[in-house]
Amino acid sequence: MLDPRIYRTGLVVTALALVVLAFSLRNQQPGLSSTLAPQAFNGSNVVGTMNAIARDGTRAPGSSGDQALAVQVKNALAGDAGFTVSTDTFQGSTVAGTATLDNVIAVRPGMQPGSVVIAAPRDAPGLAGASGTAMLIELGRDLTGETLHRTVVLASISGSQGGAGVARLARELPGPIDAVIILGDVASANTRQPILVPWASDRTVAPPVLRNTLASALASQTSLQVGSSGLGAQFARLAFPFTLGQQGPLVAEGIPAVELSLSGEAGPASNAPVTSPGRIAGIGKAVLTAISALDTGPTVPAPSAYVLLSGKVVPGATLALFSLALLVPVLMTAVDAVARARRRRHAVLRPLMLLLGASAPFAAAVVVVLIASALGAMPVAPPGPVGPRAVPAGTAGIEVLVAAGLVALAVAAAGWFTARRWRLIPSGVDRRDAPFARNGGSRHIPARDGSRGRNGSARSRGTSPVDSGGAIAAVIVLLCAVAFAVWLANPFAALLLMPAVHLWLLAINPDLRLPMPVRLALALVGVAPVAAVVVYYANEFGYGAGGLVWEAALLLAGHGVSALAAIAWSAAIGCLLGVLALIVFTDRGEHSEPAEVTVRGPVTYAGPGSLGGTESALRR
Repeated sequence: MLDPRIYRTGLVVTALALVVLAFSLRNQQPGLSSTLAPQAFNGSNVVGTMNAIARDGTRAPGSSGDQALAVQVKNALAGDAGFTVSTDTFQGSTVAGTATLDNVIAVRPGMQPGSVVIAAPRDAPGLAGASGTAMLIELGRDLTGETLHRTVVLASISGSQGGAGVARLARELPGPIDAVIILGDVASANTRQPILVPWASDRTVAPPVLRNTLASALASQTSLQVGSSGLGAQFARLAFPFTLGQQGPLVAEGIPAVELSLSGEAGPASNAPVTSPGRIAGIGKAVLTAISALDTGPTVPAPSAYVLLSGKVVPGATLALFSLALLVPVLMTAVDAVARARRRRHAVLRPLMLLLGASAPFAAAVVVVLIASALGAMPVAPPGPVGPRAVPAGTAGIEVLVAAGLVALAVAAAGWFTARRWRLIPSGVDRRDAPFARNGGSRHIPARDGSRGRNGSARSRGTSPVDSGGAIAAVIVLLCAVAFAVWLANPFAALLLMPAVHLWLLAINPDLRLPMPVRLALALVGVAPVAAVVVYYANEFGYGAGGLVWEAALLLAGHGVSALAAIAWSAAIGCLLGVLALIVFTDRGEHSEPAEVTVRGPVTYAGPGSLGGTESALRR
């Protein structure tokens, strides 16, 4: 049914793309350096400001405490000579619903175009959560009187969970912006890598030069070592962009930005212990060193898609090309499989309908969540990811999830009975009438005129059960279509699908005659990369099984994940179900019967006389 020669021919394209990938590696751009030593940074002032902020009570976004702190930051920065301070008031979606938020922005103009932005969230919980705001105020004092080449902007933002404040800042900052440093938790006693967070809410990453600039400054002023993420973690971040850091919306807008957080991307706990004033002073000097280097150095490049491998940069463009090249062998095999199925009179449309029907329940659940969000049934819909337990599901959230599950079950049941009525799934219990007929469907091939099949049984057109020959072609076609659609949206997500595309092709190939356990193992191994990404995020941020489902619903409701992407992955689940059905219900222990020859060609034409006597032979 599947021609291995065509598959091997397609691998030539993949090999060429691999060569291009190997020659695309380049060295990282080193960090920028400053010739000026940082002036004294008073860590004791930062600790005193932290304690004062923490004593004033809650700082929930949009609350009276948050607004009072905004006024305090504004007054402190306005008192520093050279800064022009303004307040940007807007409506934003937070973990507590829509609220009125304030971003305080202090600007000190430089002598040339471009700006360096230092921002800190005000609403992070606990004493360590107030450290970024306290350091921002101290930086305003230290930058007073400095000669600046570029404009320096100090911003105090609110609505950090979900990224409402920083998303507003990205839209309102005047360009061009050379770099942004987000001051998260700069005072925790216990550090957790990565302390420099470069990820975006899309498939881009902050440029290495910005990360290296801040990393070298921290190494020179403190004992902190900046760790790097492994190759698997980098692929996970590109394939399924997800970040809790405040740099995410900025990098997605094409602005080079990183977040400095000693407690990692998830931020500090409300009771996290803080470090000594000396260490805080060292971190403040490192930030001042980085500001000086960015102020006098060349322009920082824009964010892009890449991964770091053994100190080298692998560009995202060549990874995207390699991902597409991996699809070529399977795509060529799919085209040949459809042509073979049509020549052998295997129905392809019917099993394709079954596969789409298997995807429908998952797509229906997505639609229910989107409708609930549009009607206001979801508790809140933050514009970006939030941490575990940041938004409790509550009664309303549980009702939405239950409704989505019930609708999915109803759609699955309706699809099952509809398929039975249309005879897409036979109702008999005969082994030959399994959901996919045995031996490649050769015993259940309807005649094109709808009168009788080759087994001599009368079958009207459109009432025969689905045969495995057409089902194999349908699975491969839909799988290629889903992989290509995912590639158009995100080539790195398609790269995670490629093991499934190739391994599932082997698992359903009837000519290999593999044992069922081996075929099932191939099907499950194909799912492993996507499952590994889910496990990575669950372990990284502490989501449980229920937390992952609820976070997915929040991302759909807040449009952090597009509906088209969710439906495409629903179709991928339908392909998996089709592969499992082919493995379980199709008997591959026997050879398929030879197909009826309908077209004469080099194989069936033996020479003169094969179609009857010739005139020259009869004369003899």
